[in-house]
Amino acid sequence: MELENSVALVTGGNRGIGEAFVRGFLAAGARRVYVGTRQVEAAQHLVDEAPGRVVAVELDVTNHEQVARAARDCPDVNVLVNNAGQFFRQTLLTAPDLSYARQEMEVNYFGPLAMCRAFAPVLARSPKSAIANVLSAGGIVAVPIMGGYSPSKFAARAMSTCLRAELAAQNTTVTALIVGSVDTRMASHVKGAKEKPETIAAAGLAAIRRGAEEVDTDTMAVEVRAGLLREPEALARRFAKQIGATEINTGR
Repeated sequence: MELENSVALVTGGNRGIGEAFVRGFLAAGARRVYVGTRQVEAAQHLVDEAPGRVVAVELDVTNHEQVARAARDCPDVNVLVNNAGQFFRQTLLTAPDLSYARQEMEVNYFGPLAMCRAFAPVLARSPKSAIANVLSAGGIVAVPIMGGYSPSKFAARAMSTCLRAELAAQNTTVTALIVGSVDTRMASHVKGAKEKPETIAAAGLAAIRRGAEEVDTDTMAVEVRAGLLREPEALARRFAKQIGATEINTGR
């Protein structure tokens, strides 16, 4: 779909990949971009950059009341980017309790699902509309050091496939964006070369334009996909060796 004159909502849009998406939509000529953020003041710098075109929206994707209010207050949205995410850097067995994995599932799976359910009727008002779910290379291959994060991204990828089928009749495309290691606060502990958030956003916007189903957005995602296709067992062993490592490196 065309992004010029579109109206987008980006969850977790106040920094990192989300912020890059907001700026990308503006550069593409979007009429309005809603920035979903848990604290509206955190998005004020974006509002100041494009007064009238950027609107900060209080939005915690795990808060059902806020999700419902966003759908009411943003009735003109025709592109939804589910970008908000949570990663605790805990493994499944060494985490103090299940709360970490539960919260990762709440933010990374149930949150986007709640957003899609709330906004499906809104998106249906447009002749063409789109959803983009920002996922992870840890959602196509299990990464043990990612604890509950990796399983939550597997779930979100399957959700994308299911929703794509459900929403096809209303001409809403659903794109799964597979993302490697990016230079954001979430990946600040990872050493080595990392992609810029702008690279991910540019790949995501291009995927939305052409209605792609699933896209590897960066070099690491492409390499993981290739390894999964070529030598899946070797790739699994590579990630398994990271358990107990004192330093995580992209290897690039």
